[in-house]
Amino acid sequence: MAAAGPGKAGAAFRTIGELSRETGLPQHILRYWETRFPQLRPLQRAGNRRYYRAEDAVLVRRIDTLLNREGYTVRGVQQLLAAEKTTPVTTDTIEPVMPALRAIRALLAQALVEDGRRA
Repeated sequence: MAAAGPGKAGAAFRTIGELSRETGLPQHILRYWETRFPQLRPLQRAGNRRYYRAEDAVLVRRIDTLLNREGYTVRGVQQLLAAEKTTPVTTDTIEPVMPALRAIRALLAQALVEDGRRA
């Protein structure tokens, strides 16, 4: 993820202007994408001022990549994002990654034990 700017944490909310500067996308494109991609819903406060969450910024970058670098159409990106949203998590999708997850859990448990010894 690109830097959030001076003095701004990566998880901080961004205005449309800040996100526009970070991504190089014009503000009108960001507003247009909000009408085309229901997954992109920044918070709106008084005066319709938009505040993008960190996950909104990630989604904007992903949409930009799909549209402007990988050659997807708007409809193609809509279908891709909709399919990802509706893909159920099943045993078939989890089982292949279980060994890696168990290894990570073991590493974290070991780190906690070692950290407890140092305290």
